[in-house]
Amino acid sequence: MSDLNGASSSDRHDTGFAQVAPPNSTGIRVVIVGAGFAGLGCAVESKRKGHDVLILEKFKELKALGDIISFGNNAGRVFERWGLHDKFWTVCSHVETLMIHNAQGELLVEQPNPDPLFGAYAYNGHRGELHTMLFEYAQSLGIDIRLGQDVSEYWETETEAGVFSNGERIAADIVVGADGVRSTARTLVLGYEDKPKSSGYAIYRSWFDCAEQGVDKDPLTSFICQGKDLLYGWIGPDVHFLAHSSSDGKKLSNVITHKDDADITESWSFPGKMEDCLKIVEGWDPRCAALLSKAPSLVDWKLVYRDPLPTWISEGGRLALIGDAAHPFLPTSQQGASQAIEDGVTLAVVLQLAGKESVPLAVRTWEKIRYQRVRRAQLLGESVRDMWHKAKPEDKGQAVAIPKPEWLLGHDAEKHAYEVYDSSAKGILQNGYELPTLPVIVPAAGA
Repeated sequence: MSDLNGASSSDRHDTGFAQVAPPNSTGIRVVIVGAGFAGLGCAVESKRKGHDVLILEKFKELKALGDIISFGNNAGRVFERWGLHDKFWTVCSHVETLMIHNAQGELLVEQPNPDPLFGAYAYNGHRGELHTMLFEYAQSLGIDIRLGQDVSEYWETETEAGVFSNGERIAADIVVGADGVRSTARTLVLGYEDKPKSSGYAIYRSWFDCAEQGVDKDPLTSFICQGKDLLYGWIGPDVHFLAHSSSDGKKLSNVITHKDDADITESWSFPGKMEDCLKIVEGWDPRCAALLSKAPSLVDWKLVYRDPLPTWISEGGRLALIGDAAHPFLPTSQQGASQAIEDGVTLAVVLQLAGKESVPLAVRTWEKIRYQRVRRAQLLGESVRDMWHKAKPEDKGQAVAIPKPEWLLGHDAEKHAYEVYDSSAKGILQNGYELPTLPVIVPAAGA
């Protein structure tokens, strides 16, 4: 594993650039707005690449909130490279098989969950625990993280970009908007306010202790508390339900996705009503209602949709949107957080390769490298949802299995950025910047 003190010869690419550069060696100042996974991931890799990094986060203190989050093998290889495997592994679930049933409880497929896959591990665990570990790791690298920051304005000139935060004017070579689906940076990038709209779906979600809620004592639910981590799924018309035990079967996460066209103008997260949740599984395998009803509380989370943004970068090329600020994902993709990590890693690499005098070129090249890949991953998530929600009674086996394509999970964002930067940047230098294009072909679920 590498650290900030240097890199071995095996940690260098044909470009001659080290994976781990001396601190502040590039002279590039990076300001990141948001300390979620996208912002922290970008900050860590930017520090490794020799950039000077500042994170501005609106929350005044770190809280370990949330439920389950999934990082695919493509993000996992990044965490391993950072030396975080042993820490993450201890708090993650280790499911060997996904069991998918129809609404009547008939088993449709037992899908193996190999780990590692394509040379890297996946990490699935409590969002708050993993976030805390990544946050503390970023701090251990000496990254300046300022909490309680109110970023009220973004700006850019030909030579720099910056923000006003808590009344202070902060300048940098590049500003990264990692401020989530409610991003204020997005308005500067687009020149107008892009309001989210309902995806037509919502999820009820919960996370709780099995013993405290009697999951292990109920004959209808004790099957998921067997001293190991298990993942059970049920699919029906326009609904899918996943029950995921972790911490050796001691914790349970329930997530049920269903049709919902509620207005999301002001908010899309509410306390959920158990009676409304249970109506969704009326007539289903009785284990579903039994598992759902054990939750002491529910979150009713409306799934937000945005049309693909025409661009993720500002006109001057010194402001970039990453993660959910640029491209929110459906949960069925299991890639939202992973693609956010890839965004940050790729951006850090191209900034290193371009150098301080060519930051706008680096940012435009970054978008060119990332845009179609991200959209392809988004489409895969939509196809998985449709596959489950429109499944016919006779659909079994691979017809309802989650695809695990190598193009997605076997990707090494850092290595890829080193490999393609020169050719991608050359095209922009020769032909000028052009808005990115969407993938021509919508991939099938197994593609």
